[in-house]
Amino acid sequence: MNQPSLKTQSLPKFSQIKPNLIRPAIEEIIDENRKLLDTLTVQPKVDWQTLLDPLALMEDRLSKAWSPVRHLNSVKSSEALREAYNACLPLLSEYSTEISQNRKLFERVKEIADSEGFSALDAAQQKTIKDSLKHFHLGGVDLEGQDRERFQQLQKDLSEHQSSFENNLLDASQSWELLISDQTKLAGLPNYALSMLKQFAGQKNLPGYRITLDMPCYIAVITFADDRELRRQIFEAYVTRASEIGVTDKKWDNSENMVNIVAKRQEKAKILGFENYAEYSLETKMASSVEEVTAFLEDLAERSRKAAINEVAERQAFAESLGFDDELEAWDYAYYSEKLKQKKYKISEEDLKPYFSDELVINGLFDIVKKLYRVDIMRLEEGIDLWDPSVRFYQIGNEQGDTIGQFYLDLYARSTKRGGAW
Repeated sequence: MNQPSLKTQSLPKFSQIKPNLIRPAIEEIIDENRKLLDTLTVQPKVDWQTLLDPLALMEDRLSKAWSPVRHLNSVKSSEALREAYNACLPLLSEYSTEISQNRKLFERVKEIADSEGFSALDAAQQKTIKDSLKHFHLGGVDLEGQDRERFQQLQKDLSEHQSSFENNLLDASQSWELLISDQTKLAGLPNYALSMLKQFAGQKNLPGYRITLDMPCYIAVITFADDRELRRQIFEAYVTRASEIGVTDKKWDNSENMVNIVAKRQEKAKILGFENYAEYSLETKMASSVEEVTAFLEDLAERSRKAAINEVAERQAFAESLGFDDELEAWDYAYYSEKLKQKKYKISEEDLKPYFSDELVINGLFDIVKKLYRVDIMRLEEGIDLWDPSVRFYQIGNEQGDTIGQFYLDLYARSTKRGGAW
């Protein structure tokens, strides 16, 4: 493989991933997988060891090569990386659909399911085979002619629209900022929030305070800022990101992507014989029908409605007791909820923060996990290739001292990181 960082026998070498080499490396793995697949499907006899084990290893190799690229695109994106990522999406979509619609492979897996040896497999193996057969049907293995070709195109289109949606959301979020030189406009914000906004300004060599749509910043302003107009500004900027009514550049408007995603999902479901995409989605979920899900949500809404109405009325009355003479808007609730909490319980977020530093919370969490599951979680710092200095790497060990898992923890917001990619 001509991309050493995508080799799969160890932890990913994030710092060595070169965008210009990603596509050739992925193409190479896909080509090798196709050749192996041709060999696997013509065996005279197949069973778990001769078909499903090699298939799992084959797919695992591709997953371990692609996952670091996909992850890096979420946590530390760049123009070159995004370009390489988007160039690979059609290849991966085509390959995935090709596997799902491979009739020979489907028949060989079904052969194992129908064999006498199936009952000798353990529960996990049997479930894997049943799920695999379902995946084939949901992937279009039963389709022929124009339906088959159209399904393949829909899969490719969906992957591209979904990626475009995510990119637009990230770009629109990063593009918005509000510079404030007068600290009095930030009255109400606790010291940690003021320090954060000053640091954000310093990152761009700007004076004063810089407000962004990063979640820590958004929560601080919407919760603590006394300036109602400031709260409205950041709220509207946040909830209208990448939309036709947003304050950011309309080139990031996701309206068309949303329409296309919904329409193509519906068409995909129809081709497979489902009434709608919700029915298709539920095929791999615990709920048995769309009606069951709808009934659950309606029941939940009905049970929650009275409490929600009472909560809104309480916030309104409390705000009025402080001299507020208007109707509460969406950008007011977090602010007055925090004020009400301070009045009721004589405590604020600022008071609590020293007791909930990241180190204390993480160590407390790991102590609870140890008591519940009898595992130890230990941070490793030597020899681990990280995508950012703030990222941490942990190892999970059992009571016998064996390593049973590992994970990265990326807690902090940054401009090249998508929301939720922690």
